[in-house]
Amino acid sequence: MRVYLTAARLSFRRYITYRSATIAGLITNTCFGFIRAYILLAMWHEKPHIGGYDAADAVTYVFLTQGLTTPIGIFFGSTELGLRIRTGEVATDLYRPCDFQLWFLALDVGRAVAGLVLRTAPPVVIGTLFFPTRLPAAPLPWLEFALSCTLGLLINFAIRYLVSLSAFWTLDERGSAALLLVVSMFFSGMIIPVAVMPGWLGALARTLPWSATLQVPIDVLLGTGTAGFLNALAFQLLWAAALIALGRAVTTAARRKTVVQGG
Repeated sequence: MRVYLTAARLSFRRYITYRSATIAGLITNTCFGFIRAYILLAMWHEKPHIGGYDAADAVTYVFLTQGLTTPIGIFFGSTELGLRIRTGEVATDLYRPCDFQLWFLALDVGRAVAGLVLRTAPPVVIGTLFFPTRLPAAPLPWLEFALSCTLGLLINFAIRYLVSLSAFWTLDERGSAALLLVVSMFFSGMIIPVAVMPGWLGALARTLPWSATLQVPIDVLLGTGTAGFLNALAFQLLWAAALIALGRAVTTAARRKTVVQGG
């Protein structure tokens, strides 16, 4: 366990170093939050209640997604593993005396904590100053939200890890990662809440793992989900277990397939 904690700590230090990039990211996240908030307010002006949300819920949703984008990793199509496979450095990783999948999960947790510290609170706080929002005052929803976000991160990592592993066969995962980015942004609820998607599209989106990365945690916090916290938790745990297990199986297959470019 100590080696994974050390990996997470060093990853955190690496991602927290670039302060100019952090400030630029904060400004960008907040500006896009304003743009998305005004778009959704226009929608809710025409129809005051959509998918169980009112205007305040919709605006709160916008700024929470802006704050969670970096920690959860919605804009990342793969993990550090993809690059290391392309460069051949993965050969070193395979010889480390630790679990291969847990090593990259530890690195991703360090990245996520750095994003949480630097980029989560400011967009949410600024949003509450300029727009009507609804955040719970009781501590329990926040604790449930924290647990749900942790599972959301685990699910998102597991998906990106699988995409990264594809480089063992394709030698370059960037095409798959670009496709995943588009799918992830749409079905996670980053563009519009999954709750407002109509008909079969909404039903499909709610069953896919991407909804468990953003939509489910925010519904847990706002109390807008129809299933309740325990059902939401079960949904996330099911996808997390399935994707992590699949990742371990593909890792085993990849070890037998490993080809290091250039030799």
